[in-house]
Amino acid sequence: MRAGGGLARRPWLALSAAVLTVILLVPPVGTLARQYVFVEALQFVLFATAVPALLVLGAPWRLLGLDQPGRLRQLRHTSRLARLVMPQPGGTGAAHAMLALGAFLAVVIGWRLPASVDALARVPGLAVAEMAVLVAAGAALWLELVESPPMLPRLSRPGRAVFAALPMWGIWVLAYILGFSGSAWYAAYHGAVGGLGTIMDQQLATGVMWAVPAICFIPVIYAMIVGWLHESTDPNEELGKITSPEGPAGQAGQAGPDGGEGQGILPRPPRGWQRPRGKRPH
Repeated sequence: MRAGGGLARRPWLALSAAVLTVILLVPPVGTLARQYVFVEALQFVLFATAVPALLVLGAPWRLLGLDQPGRLRQLRHTSRLARLVMPQPGGTGAAHAMLALGAFLAVVIGWRLPASVDALARVPGLAVAEMAVLVAAGAALWLELVESPPMLPRLSRPGRAVFAALPMWGIWVLAYILGFSGSAWYAAYHGAVGGLGTIMDQQLATGVMWAVPAICFIPVIYAMIVGWLHESTDPNEELGKITSPEGPAGQAGQAGPDGGEGQGILPRPPRGWQRPRGKRPH
């Protein structure tokens, strides 16, 4: 998913994230989220996935002047938060991506604990804190998945596909645990409002927590895999290059077997072919 062209000129995506956030916090959604588990789950999962995705894809950093030369580097140098959230130049990016993924999963699990959800129902305004923490952690994760100029992900396409699948599976696990539970998880939600039973309320919350991450992350997984397959006509050969301790060999411009240059990658033998023992090619 490239953001260097069209996405860089779509500030309305960031504006949509802001509008969606306001809708989720103010009545009637904000009020219903304190009465029904499934509405609170919708509020939670949109804060964790859709809102940060729209924010990152909208690339609002350009409006802040961070696309100017040296401004992003200066911000990383002066702000510890910027160093933690923004992808750093150089390296493979795996360590920073692991940190972002771990922080995201920790925050998601923390806000789905029964004590946290009960507090959201009982304490007015706590949803604002939930939104701030989830959006920050989600934005750090999405910066590792898609391009948001001038910040670009440094993971390979297969790596980004994996890092998009893991948070989706993490939310699904939480949803399945809630869905398969035969008892009420959250004491603050009695399930009597509007005649909706407690178990049915939790079942609806399970469906919400399954559907929204799938809508957000599956397109990224698909785009990364398809883009990776299009980069090479032979995925097996590309996998061999990645796993080989010697790295890519036979690149174009290197000397060929006859000493010439520009021979490109040598054609490999047909599948199943074995060189006869005791004989050497002339």
